[in-house]
Parts: sequence; structure tokens; C-alpha cells
Amino acid sequence: MAVSSFDEQVLLDFKNRITDDPFQVMASWNNSLHYCNWTGITCNPSIQRVMILDLRSLKLFGSIPPSIGNLTLLTAINLRNNSFRGEIPHEFGNLLQLQHLNLTWNSFIGTIPSNLSYCKELRSLALEFNRLVGKVPDQLSSLSKLNYLGLASNNLTGGIPSWIGNFSSLRGLSLAINNLQGPIPRDIGRLSNIQIFQVYGNQLNGTIPQSVFNISSLYYFSVTQNLLYGALPSDIGLTLPNLEVFAGAVNEFTGPIPVSLSNASKLGVIELSQNKLSGNVPTSLGQLQGLYRINFEFNSLGRNISGDLRFLDFLINCTSLQVLSFAYNFLGGELPKTINNLSTNLQIFGLGYNMIIGSLPAGLENLVNLTALSLHNNNFRGSIPESLGKLRHLQGLELNGNKLSGKIPSSIGNLTSLTTLHIEDNELEGNIPPELGQCIRLSMINLTGNNLVGSIPKELAGLSSLSIALSLANNSLTGSLPAEIGKLINLKEMDISHNKLSGEIPSTLSSCVSLDRFIANNNLFRGRITESLKALRGLEEIDLSHNNISGGIPEFLGKLPYLRKLDLSFNVFEGKVPNEGIFANASAVSMSGNHELCGGPPNYNFPACPRQKDASPEKHVSSRTKVAIIILVTFLFLLVCSFAAFYIIIRNSRKRDVSAQSSRERQSEHFDDDEPTLADDPFLAAKITYQDIFKSTDGFSEDNLVGTGSFGSVYKGHFEVFDNVMAVKVLNLQQRGALKSFLDECRALKSVRHRNLLKIIAACSSLDYQGNDFKCIVFEFMENGSLDDWLHSKGDEQYLNIIQRLNIAIDVASALDYLHNNCQVPIAHCDLKPSNILLDEEMTAHVGDFGLAKFLFKSSWNKQTSIALKGSIGYIPPGMSLIHIHILLRNGYFPYQVSEHVKSNV
Repeated sequence: MAVSSFDEQVLLDFKNRITDDPFQVMASWNNSLHYCNWTGITCNPSIQRVMILDLRSLKLFGSIPPSIGNLTLLTAINLRNNSFRGEIPHEFGNLLQLQHLNLTWNSFIGTIPSNLSYCKELRSLALEFNRLVGKVPDQLSSLSKLNYLGLASNNLTGGIPSWIGNFSSLRGLSLAINNLQGPIPRDIGRLSNIQIFQVYGNQLNGTIPQSVFNISSLYYFSVTQNLLYGALPSDIGLTLPNLEVFAGAVNEFTGPIPVSLSNASKLGVIELSQNKLSGNVPTSLGQLQGLYRINFEFNSLGRNISGDLRFLDFLINCTSLQVLSFAYNFLGGELPKTINNLSTNLQIFGLGYNMIIGSLPAGLENLVNLTALSLHNNNFRGSIPESLGKLRHLQGLELNGNKLSGKIPSSIGNLTSLTTLHIEDNELEGNIPPELGQCIRLSMINLTGNNLVGSIPKELAGLSSLSIALSLANNSLTGSLPAEIGKLINLKEMDISHNKLSGEIPSTLSSCVSLDRFIANNNLFRGRITESLKALRGLEEIDLSHNNISGGIPEFLGKLPYLRKLDLSFNVFEGKVPNEGIFANASAVSMSGNHELCGGPPNYNFPACPRQKDASPEKHVSSRTKVAIIILVTFLFLLVCSFAAFYIIIRNSRKRDVSAQSSRERQSEHFDDDEPTLADDPFLAAKITYQDIFKSTDGFSEDNLVGTGSFGSVYKGHFEVFDNVMAVKVLNLQQRGALKSFLDECRALKSVRHRNLLKIIAACSSLDYQGNDFKCIVFEFMENGSLDDWLHSKGDEQYLNIIQRLNIAIDVASALDYLHNNCQVPIAHCDLKPSNILLDEEMTAHVGDFGLAKFLFKSSWNKQTSIALKGSIGYIPPGMSLIHIHILLRNGYFPYQVSEHVKSNV
């Protein structure tokens, strides 16, 4: 048999391993064509041997046969962006002529084959975005001709091999998003031609070797989200003159911002948020005319003096600037008037949580492309400029936590793209402008803690786009709650407490079927609780305390399946207290100050309800008549039913059996919102204290430690109040970002409900026995651990068959479909990976860990939607060109693969 015939047999073997081919690529692989003319095949024209196999982005599903090693003249294999599974064949080591191997974006498992060391002609080795495990084999040190090594987004462990420093031709190194530990080797500094260095998203520690900062060819440098520390070299801009992207966010870097950065004249991105940098912001940054993103959030910059913001005067020279954020620092002084001359390309401007004083400067309306303006939690005084209403592209406005006074400008109603409005905790006065009802995309508004008066405008109360929160608490609002409130069918939270609202709670509130929290305490509401509110089955908290509500306590309150907290204290309720549901848990209910109540569970200590006195003879006669009528009607009904049943049994018995079986089969659905959980049982919805947590986990014993993560640890604990085993996620509040992760996870999980999402059972925010802040979240314990445990089990005791894998995939897809397409405000999980997919005792998958989740507002799917910058430039997909990076950043989004697999926050 000719050698070329062997090539054809190998290709047919490859074809037989393809189990799904939606584009029918393999249809051309048949005897009617010479195999050199098959799709994806390139042959040597003189000897008809296969040289190139290129099947990229064809959605092929299957595995690679070991016989691939017989195509001995192959120089290039590109299977990028398919669904190939299984291990990478060791027979690749037989391909001695191979120069390019690209298996990126597949689902290969196992370790990196050490036999690849025989492919000494390899120029590029790209294995990113798979599920490879283990260490980088030392045998690969023989691949001295490599100019690109991409191993990012796998589950690799160990350290960065020092022998990589011997690859003198290497231009790109991507080891990001793995589990690599240890320091960055000094030998990396010998890579004199390297241009791209990506090691973000690992657990690397120590300082960055000075030799790395001396590689003058570097233009893309990202070490984001590691455990690196130390000061940045003062001459970094001189030793790295070609830098275009410099990303070191979420580390422990200290010291000042190097003034020499201005010498790297090509810099477009500086991302150093969430570090411990201090000192002044260099004015020389204004020399970087190509700068389009600068982020120094969450540092210790500034000294709360008048000159801290002087650098803004110089940034007006950066005419391409799109993102500018120095939030959460110690910057003081007044905002310079020159900020109205900043780049008109500016989209995100963040200076929240600083110590800035003075008034909001005129001219902000010149920043015509702003989508997010965040000046919250400073010391601004004066009024809110009417001119802000000219920022027609604004999606998020945060002015809360200042000392602003005057009226809310009616011009805010012109901001038709606005999705979030935070102006709470100021000194604003006057009426709420009805023009706010023109903000047709507004999903969240918070006016809490001002001096607002007058009634709630019906235009605002009926703004159907509101879906996250309507917060008007702690003002002096009067009048009734408008009936238009019933239009808020997607609203999750309503807080109108501590006002002077009166009248009855409108029955139209029953239309707010998505409501989780209804807080209306400390008002002047009267009348009864209308029975129509029983439609609000998703309610988790109701607070109607300190009002004048009368009548009996409705029985339906005890039948709300998710209700965990109910406060009816200090009203004028009367009659019997219900016994069922949440009323059986005295710690979850408050009814003090209602002196006409009686009965109920013993823990409430209400007096027994008096027996009813004998009714009048007329009523006795009436009662007997009613009983007789009921008996007669019942008898007649049963008689008719008996005849009907007999007729049906005789005529359709077989059909009945078939129909019953079919009916049972149709009862399986994915969106089972009424599926019972521990949280549904009001006996179990108890208040959790630190003592309960400490006791249930045996003092946080290592024997109960299930796992650790970026922001804390997870323990297994047996709670007496639940009489069941729970999982307890304890936050490490010393870790930067842990508190924010806690709040984000609570906010995300309270807004969703789906059988394939992990549901919060309880949360605890308290002090430990040493007086330190303590925060944790209690979840249901998943008996079968995480999907990661099953996929990477070293033994045979944990094995997923094809049916289980398919069911898990369907479960996860159902959860993501719900989050992306069936929530009023779509939610991006941003951290989807096997370790965050948990399996219960029936192997049903539950998506958990929403610490990085984000609400995605429809008006801004193609733009930056977060007010404060939540992510970092380190999560740019490895292998993308800088042009691609620039385009994606300009548009403020990533493709789905990046957003869910790479945890992008850009």
C-alpha cells in the first residue's frame, strides 16, 4: 500500500471519530474526491501527502484518533473553536515536522502530553481554553524554536517553569487563568524578544523580578489578580518604552505611581485598581495622548488636600480617554473647572468614595458621551445642576452620600437612557419631579434619606421599567400610595418606610408579582390588609409596623412559601393570630403593640381567644338551614359524579389509563418556581447568629472545611434550627473585595429563583467572639460536591456517564437561559466554571457563587453598564490582537464565551 493511502485511511479514521457535524464538513470526505481536495486538507503537491489539517470554527464534536500520528508530514494542525473531547493523543509526538498546533477553545482533558517534546520544529503551541490539568511538563523545555506558548484558561498547577527563559524566540506567553503558584522566575527576564506576557488570574506571589521590567520589547503586560506585592520600579516607563497595556490590578502593590510611565508614549491602558498604591497622582500622565483607559480604584492615593486633583487639569490632553476612575481613594480638594474640557469620548467617570468638597462644577454636560457618572460619598454641597439633563447617553448617575441641597432637577427626566439613579442620603428638598417618569429605562431609583415632601408622583409609581428597587424611605412624603403602583410587575424591592403616607394600601399592589421585599413601616397607613395581596407569593420580607392598620391578620400570610420576615408590630390588629407557616416561627415574626390579638402559638404569649357566645334563635335556624342546604347540594353533586364516573369507566377505561400516564409524564418542567426547599418551610426560616454558625461547624473545625476560595472558606455544618446539614460560606473580610462579593452575591441571589440556581437559606452579619466583623451565607449542602470534583476525580469512584453529563449540561443551560433571557434584568454570572456548579444527592446541577455577578440592563448590552469599574483589563482573552482588545473596550462588552468563561468585567 502506498504511503499516501495511509494518509487517506488516517483521515477516514478521523472522520469516524466525529459524532456531530452541523455544517456537513465531513460530507466531502468521500471517495468521489481525492483526499487532498477534502475540506480542510492541504497536501504537498509533488508527493500527495497531507501537510495541513485546518478545521477551525466548524462546531465539530468528537475526539482525535491516535492514528493522527501517522500523518508524519503534517506541519500545521488547527482545530480551534470546536468541541473536541478526550485526551490529547500522545501520538502527536510522532509528528516531527509539526510547526503549528492550535487546539484552543475545545474540551480536551488530561495532562499536556510530554511526547510533544519530540516536535522540535514547533513554532506555536496553543492549548488555551480547555480542561487540562497537572503541571507543565519539563520535557517541553526542548521546544527551543517556540515563538508562542499559550496554555491559558485550563486547570494547570505547579509553578511557571524557569526553563521557559531559554526560549529566545518566544514572542507571546499566555499562562493566565490557571492555578499556578509560586514566584515569577527571574529567567523570564532573558526573553529578550517577548511582546505579550499574560499570567493574570493565578495565585502567583512574591515580587516581580527586576529582569522582567527590563524587557524593552514588551507591549502587553498583565499580572492582574495574583498575590504579587512590592513597589513598581520608578524607571518602568524607561525600561518598558513600548508598553501599550499595563495591567496589575487586584494585587498588593505598594508605593507611588511611577512618574516615568509617561515615557511609555504608546500606553493606552493603565489598570492598577485594588492595590495599595499611595501618594500623589502624577500630572505627567497627561502626556500619554493615546491613553483611553486609566483605572486606579481602591487604592490609597491622595492626602485629602486641595492639590490632590491637580492631575485632572493635565488629563485634558488625553483626547482618546474613555474610562477614568479614581474611586475609593483619599483624594481631597475641589473638582477643577477644567474637567468640562476632558475628552468628549469619555464614557465612564468615577470619583466616588473620596473626600472631595465644593459644588458640582458647571460644564459636566460637555462630556456628551458619558454613560456613567459616579461622584457618590464625597462632601459635595450646593444643588444638582440642571445641565446634567443634557447627558442623553447617561445610563448610571450616582450622587448619593453627599450634602447636596435644593430640589431634584426636573431635567433628569430627559435622561431617557438612565437605568440607575442614586441620589439618596443628601439634603434634597421639595417634591419628587413627575418628569422622572419619562426615564423609561430606569430599573432602580433610590431617593432615601432626604427631606422630600409632597406625594409620590403617579408617573413614577407607574414606571413599568422599574425592576430592581424603588426606594423612597426616610423622607416626609404624604398622601396615599398611588394605585399606579400596580404597573410595577417586575419590581423586586419597594421601600417607602419612615414617611407620612396615609390611606389604605392599594389592592393594585397585588399585580407586583415579582416583589421580594415590601417595606412600609413608620407611616400612617390604615384599613385592612387586602386579601388580593395573596398573589405576591414571592415575598420574602414584609414590614408594616408602626402604622394604623386594623382588622384581622390574614391567614394567607402564613401560606406565602418564601416569607422569612414579617413585622406587623404597633398597629391595631385584632382577633386570632394564625398558627401556620411563618407564624410558627416566633423569631421571624414581630407583632408587639397589637393589644387586641389573641391565640396563636404559645411563644407569642397572647391571651386565649374567648369562646363565641350562643347565637340568637334566628341564627340557629339560619345555621341549620345552611347545613341542610349544604348536605343536599353535596349529595346531589356526588350522585351526578357517580353516574358520570360509572359511564366513563365503562366506555373509556383504556383511554383513561393512557391519559393518566401521559399526564404524569407532562409534569416535568425546568422552571419549577414552587419546588420546595428548606427556605420554604417557615419552621426552618430561623434567624441565624454567629453562635449558631460557630456551633454548627464545631468552631470552624478543619474536619468540616469543604473548600476555600478567593474571598473565604466553605464549611459543612449541622444546624439545630434547620435539623439538617448546610453549607456555610464564611467571608474573609481581610481580603480586598470580599465584602463587595458578599453584597453582590446576596443582591443577585435574592433577585432570582430557579431550580438550577443555588438558593440562599440565610445570611449572617454580626460580630465574632473577638469583636471582629463576621459575615457568612448559608446554602443548602450539596451532597455530591462540585462538577469539578467529578470531572477531575483521580479514582473510579466518581464517574459521570453520558446521561448524567447531558442532564448536568441541560441543568446549567437552563440556569443560564433563565439568568440571561428570563429575568427582567438579565444577570451575567461572570464566574461560570465546574467548581461553581454543585450537584445534589439526585445529581441535579445548581449554579452557585454569584460573587462576581452583574445585572445587564437591556439598554446597555453593547456598552459598559457598571457605574464603578468591577473588573480589570487582565481578563482580555489571550491571543486577541491589541486591535481586537481596543474594539471590545470601546464597545464595552465581550463575546459570551469571554464573559462567562473568562469572568470579564471590562
